[in-house]
Amino acid sequence: MNKEINLIDLGNKDYKETWDYQENLFQEIVSIKLQKREFPTLTTPNYFLFVEHPHVYTLGKSGDISNLLLNEIQLAQKGATFYKINRGGDITYHGPGQIVGYPILDLENFFTDIHKYLRLLEETILLTIAEYGLVGTRSEGETGVWLDVGTPFARKICAMGVRASRWVTMHGFALNVNANLGYFDNIIPCGIRGKAVTSMEAELGKKINEEEVKQKITKHFSSLFEATFITQS
Repeated sequence: MNKEINLIDLGNKDYKETWDYQENLFQEIVSIKLQKREFPTLTTPNYFLFVEHPHVYTLGKSGDISNLLLNEIQLAQKGATFYKINRGGDITYHGPGQIVGYPILDLENFFTDIHKYLRLLEETILLTIAEYGLVGTRSEGETGVWLDVGTPFARKICAMGVRASRWVTMHGFALNVNANLGYFDNIIPCGIRGKAVTSMEAELGKKINEEEVKQKITKHFSSLFEATFITQS
């Protein structure tokens, strides 16, 4: 089992370009897995992408388009784009000040349990924000990381949505660090009415160093997955 993960920081990159890049890496891993039937000594690579997207709304395959509250003209006025994509979950927003992480892993290198995978993604974020004094929790039946669950002030700080096929993952999480939360007013986030969205900046009252947050995410991810990151330029 290969527990090395190629870490690639794409910087600020268009959503569709990044999605295509994810698909290429995904197909590379699946292709090697198929070849392994004939050549069992082959190993599959793993990838972890960090990226920040220009303003974009994405709708998961089971999502409801009515959760997008803008028409095409209004989207253009907001400087935002929209894509219907092949991950789980409903609608979400990505934009500047948000750290997006896309692990593209062959889970057969780690464990074959999607539920465990999602819980470890959540745990990675829970441990990361805890280093800033934020007490995150899970919300039953609602993937992601929340604050003050079970109170009238419940709010989501990190959204998650993944796709997995042949035990290969893609898509991932979006942690609101210094994001402009006003863009969430244009959707019903994740299709969940009546619950707010927040960011680390909003909670802590100051701008947060995003590079530092990325370092903490990779530290906790590597520990939880018992993996080693290899930084790619």
